[in-house]
Amino acid sequence: MPRPANPHLIDTFGRVATDLRVSLTDRCNLRCTYCMPAEGLDWMPGEQVLTDDELVRLMRIAVEQLGITDIRLTGGEPLLRPGLEDLVGRITALSPRPRLSMTTNGIGLAKRAAGLAAAGLDRINVSLDTIDPELFKTITRRDRLSHVLAGLAAARDAGMAPVKVNAVLIRGLNETEAVPLLKFCLAEGYHLRFIEQMPLDAQHGWNRGEMITAAEILSMLQGSFELTPFPVARGGAPAERWLVDGGPGDVGVIASVTRPFCAACERTRLTADGAVRSCLFSNDETDLRSLVRAGARDEEVADAWRATMWGKLAGHEINDAGFAQPIRPMSAIGG
Repeated sequence: MPRPANPHLIDTFGRVATDLRVSLTDRCNLRCTYCMPAEGLDWMPGEQVLTDDELVRLMRIAVEQLGITDIRLTGGEPLLRPGLEDLVGRITALSPRPRLSMTTNGIGLAKRAAGLAAAGLDRINVSLDTIDPELFKTITRRDRLSHVLAGLAAARDAGMAPVKVNAVLIRGLNETEAVPLLKFCLAEGYHLRFIEQMPLDAQHGWNRGEMITAAEILSMLQGSFELTPFPVARGGAPAERWLVDGGPGDVGVIASVTRPFCAACERTRLTADGAVRSCLFSNDETDLRSLVRAGARDEEVADAWRATMWGKLAGHEINDAGFAQPIRPMSAIGG
């Protein structure tokens, strides 16, 4: 099927990508057991990582020519990117101004939340799988829970609302944390989102049997809370939401594996080394960095991006017999 003359990031299934996920680095200062080995990974050489100027140029093309309205900065750990506050300021100076958010593990956020908010960061998601200090050390292999909690509070105080918490539950590790996490988030005014564990670990050791499903998570919560469907339509958002005890607090579950939402996907992804991916689970990429460094015009870069998204598959195929886990782990793709 020939691609119609539409400037936006359309695909053959009628979806339009308006949400850009940008990985700023593949490096991370935690070693979560379900993500990477204790010794870490072989990080990208510095010359392979996009410079600030290259990043801003690609985001400008996305906003001006491709219809991107939302940008989320990810990693690895984006707070490890040097000069992040300046980069945030340059992104929010784009026109039309995109809504800008960031996903982080929260390490170091306490000292930087106010500066990031002042630079224009609108919203933040912090990954947190437990509020138990010893269990946190077991999961992340680091004794940094107090730093994460301080970062959450600083983001809230800086006005980056809503502050969201992302949690992954794994059988035999932290499955008892569902209720304590929700009680904590309700008390502190954070918005909790549980995410089914996905096959994106560097070790390729994902085991479906260890994954706590969305149905199980809801069953755990319903033993302590009354959950009612959220009254606003979900749209392209990945989380199914429920009001907790009548509201106003709510909880979300992102059931990427058991209840895929691929048909409503609005996302496109840019890795730290300048590759565009049409799907988190894609094994195909388009190298925009080489185009940029070879002196390609904006329209050439935009056309390559459009072609990538036009070829997007109907779904991630996790539940199909022939599914192949992406070669790159989550830390290298960007969440």
